[in-house]
Amino acid sequence: MSFEWFVCQRYLRAKRKQKFISLIALISVLGVGVGVLALIVVLSVYTGFTEGLRDQIIGINAHITVQSYSGTITDPDSLKEQIESHESVIASMPTIYGQALISSGSYSSGIVLRGIDPASAEKVTNIHREMRVGKLSDLTGTDGVAKIVIGVQLARQLRVDLGKRVKLISPNGPLTPMGVIPRIRTCLIVGVFETGMYEYDSTLAYVDLKTARSLSGIDSGVHGFEVKVRDVDHADKTAAELKKIIGPGYSARDWMRLNENLFAALKLEKAGIFIALDLIIMVAALNIISALVMVVMEKTRDIAILKAMGAKTGQIMRVFFFQGAIIGLTGTVLGVLGGLGLCEILSRYKFIELPSNVYPMSTMPVKVVPFDVILVAISAVIITLLATIYPSWKASRVRPAESLTYE
Repeated sequence: MSFEWFVCQRYLRAKRKQKFISLIALISVLGVGVGVLALIVVLSVYTGFTEGLRDQIIGINAHITVQSYSGTITDPDSLKEQIESHESVIASMPTIYGQALISSGSYSSGIVLRGIDPASAEKVTNIHREMRVGKLSDLTGTDGVAKIVIGVQLARQLRVDLGKRVKLISPNGPLTPMGVIPRIRTCLIVGVFETGMYEYDSTLAYVDLKTARSLSGIDSGVHGFEVKVRDVDHADKTAAELKKIIGPGYSARDWMRLNENLFAALKLEKAGIFIALDLIIMVAALNIISALVMVVMEKTRDIAILKAMGAKTGQIMRVFFFQGAIIGLTGTVLGVLGGLGLCEILSRYKFIELPSNVYPMSTMPVKVVPFDVILVAISAVIITLLATIYPSWKASRVRPAESLTYE
């Protein structure tokens, strides 16, 4: 055992009259541990929430959206073949976008109307998994009745349910000298979905392509294609490659670009949370400084004797540096173990419930990212090691002649 480690361990095992210094050291360890634990748990919950929100968004919306700059794709079959020729594309779905007013008696609401092919939709989106009642495939039928699938919150606003009829009013009618004549269709509700996101459940509705064309005023073709790819995290690269395949007349935008502002804000908030919770570790670092300074004041005579016996300045600094490092590393290890343990409990038992009308998930989401854990541990160690610099320097400045004059 080296000289520095031997003296460091002796100082950590304080005598009875120095128990107060040991108490401060213990508080410092607990402070670092609590700070690391809080950082790991909060970042894991935030990551779980962000990924849950991402999964909801790319589950209802496709990974890539292809649209024509002219507004309407007149030859959808040819474009579909080009899109699906890319090796990273799993499936694609033609779609028609529009806005309409939906009404049921005395209740009405504005909605985003999406015309889809139900058979393709089950391959591209997850909306068929979110059906509360009915099936997405019920949108197609040979009875000549227009059918619609709406969100659960919209159904509550309209006071309707499965089998009821609603009226769709589209502003995309012909223009006359008296103004625009709206297009009106009566639709039968054949399904109600629930995504858990209020924005979708209250403003989104699905119809088949034929009904969507009659409301939007286009005789043939579609407004765009929604594309599902194999690697969600590299959808931007696939979108860029698709843009080259389909030509300059079309746009191909991935889900990250379409929701760029939202995820940029979430990323910035995560960085802010990390910085704010790092302050807890900094407070614990101040406790380390105070504990080591008190040790230096208490051990001034011992330090003077050691230096008089030939101990070098660097050796004295390392004694107190090692002491602070032990406190910091012990707190960091305890915090990491406690944080991972608490995250495991939260993810396994899910006893913290969330209001479904506010959050897109029903229980507290937790996802531990190894990079976040490593970053938290490294930042805690660096902060605590920096806290040992001043006390170590203070101890190395002790002058044996002055300290032992009156001993």
